[in-house]
Amino acid sequence: MSNSAPLPLLTYKGNEQKKMTLHLFLQIMGKIRLRLTPRKNHWWYVTEYVSTKGITTGSIPYNEGLDTFEVTINVHQHQLEVSNSKGEFASFPLLHGLSISDFYKQLSEILKRFDIPVSIIDKPFDLNIDQSFGEIEEYHHYSEAYTKDFWRILLWVDGIFKAFSGRFYGKTCPVHLYWHSMDLAVTRFSGNLAPAMPATARLSDKDAYSHECISFGFWGGDENLPEPAFYSYTYPSPEGIDLEPLKPATASWVSSNGSPMAILTLNDLLKSTAPRTTLLDFLESAYMAGAQKANWDIEKLKVPELHTI
Repeated sequence: MSNSAPLPLLTYKGNEQKKMTLHLFLQIMGKIRLRLTPRKNHWWYVTEYVSTKGITTGSIPYNEGLDTFEVTINVHQHQLEVSNSKGEFASFPLLHGLSISDFYKQLSEILKRFDIPVSIIDKPFDLNIDQSFGEIEEYHHYSEAYTKDFWRILLWVDGIFKAFSGRFYGKTCPVHLYWHSMDLAVTRFSGNLAPAMPATARLSDKDAYSHECISFGFWGGDENLPEPAFYSYTYPSPEGIDLEPLKPATASWVSSNGSPMAILTLNDLLKSTAPRTTLLDFLESAYMAGAQKANWDIEKLKVPELHTI
């Protein structure tokens, strides 16, 4: 990373309400995308993306597929934007004090004005909040500084994840942001089916983990790990993976939901003199740990060299 454009510092502690406000904004946007976008395997059709403007749903079809629209949090103008293929555009400012309820109602009004019919399950997913979006007033902590710093890190990570993704010849998901846990992720698949989950498992998990995979991501921290960090886990988790070496030396294995997860904190990464190389080393070491222990065909899944025509 150039010294003229260093990665911003980002902390979880002290920013919990700012992070939750942004998280809930993204859940509303994501649920709209989920409702209208045609299905794709492993929930890849519900995710959001990092863009030059900020964070966006990308193109969403409506009107029997004759038109599309997208919803974007513009981190430069700090506004919520809705545009469609008819050339229509609307926005409203994202300010400290704008509640989740206000955000939801204003976005719903724009969609109605654009004649985009959509009905979502209007409650947060897996965030221990029982209220509907239209009732949530206690989160109103949009922060221009926090959001832009978070986006700048996502933008940088997005490019590195794409470079890492290009090293793999097997099935790989796009680099995308899951609004469930607000993490930017990319996942590699061996091509083999995973063992069936119990009948009581959540439908979302059954589809996400139908096949063997190794996932990599970045998220802004939570109560269990109260600082931003990069992660990797292998599913199903092979015995002894947590004994495999990781790079850099500051990376470590932790227990997550009963299985080992490789962790490299953002704070430790920022201490590196070559953070891009260090992050790629972490991703590669976590992949090799999982792929070797799970007996993936590593050579077959390597990208072959291309020769210039």
